[in-house]
Amino acid sequence: MLGGGMPELRAENYPGMRHIPRMDFLVLFLFYLALVLVGSVMICICSKTHYLKGLVSGGAQIFSCIIPECLQRAVLGLLHYLFHTRNHTFIILHLILQGMVYTEYTWEIFGYCQELEFSSYYLFLPYLLLIINLFFFTLSCVTDPGTITKANELLFLQVYEFDEVMFPKNMRCPTCDLRKPARSKHCGVCNRCVHRFDHHCVWVNNCIGAWNARYFLIYLLTLTASAATMAIVSIVFLVRLVLLSDLYLETYVDDLGHFQVIDTVFLIQYLFLTFPRIVFLVGFVLLLSFLLGGYLCFALYLAATNQTTNEWYRGDRAWCQHCPHVARPPAAEPQVYRNIHSHGLWSNLREIFLPAAVHCERKKK
Repeated sequence: MLGGGMPELRAENYPGMRHIPRMDFLVLFLFYLALVLVGSVMICICSKTHYLKGLVSGGAQIFSCIIPECLQRAVLGLLHYLFHTRNHTFIILHLILQGMVYTEYTWEIFGYCQELEFSSYYLFLPYLLLIINLFFFTLSCVTDPGTITKANELLFLQVYEFDEVMFPKNMRCPTCDLRKPARSKHCGVCNRCVHRFDHHCVWVNNCIGAWNARYFLIYLLTLTASAATMAIVSIVFLVRLVLLSDLYLETYVDDLGHFQVIDTVFLIQYLFLTFPRIVFLVGFVLLLSFLLGGYLCFALYLAATNQTTNEWYRGDRAWCQHCPHVARPPAAEPQVYRNIHSHGLWSNLREIFLPAAVHCERKKK
């Protein structure tokens, strides 16, 4: 026993180990991981083109011929409820997943790492990140993103200048019957116009706008950091366990009956058989770290260049000299979209984290 409570990973303690055939589940898992990552990247790339809409519409037509109409209506109704109405489904799912991950970490990894005398700083770091994450998660959920009303309409109209390309002057929201300030957008889910609209996030059941973008960015940062920290602690635990048990020096019998020295692939597969929940947790938080890390980099890029997700998505749809299909008067000059709101890295970040101060400065000007 290691530390009095943990099973010692020696071959003689597991006689069947020497005759375990090589499995291919690790290859399948890596293939699945690569497929998810490549798919996510392709969706981000295709989202700014017409290819994604074509694929979605084509797929919908194919499925409409196969799936019964009553089932189609049920699925469409469920999707409309989940993604086009304000509800707490994803908030509950978020908390359940987070609770399950931290329960597994506390139940197995934390106790084992204490027996192996891990530093308490590293063991308690995920809990510290969890507290910070839940705090900013709550702020992202409940903070007003910058709702435009009759009372503050004139105030918001003075914050940003109109670029006359993506945000022309004197435009009105047909739903709210309000003049649309630059960089604002009407959210169909929340049914309101939002100042410096970024996107509607189903995970926080709220729009991300001028007044809660900083909370959402810190929430995303701490969520990514907690997943990465948990993955690192879990991997270090498994590596130290293998080194202490000298498992990497053992041999096994392959499918042809030959003795082989344990390699990394077989070692991971054997750890999966011995600690299935821990290895599954490592795979899950690793995948989550990659996905969240990619989205965090994208969000930081937008913040550094003073763009919103809405503006980034609509950027190539604005009038430009390379868009001959866009109708305009023959005498009109070609209009090129240019980000006029970026004023340097530190000024852009200050606008995210201190929106009130920036608003006052612009108002004085």
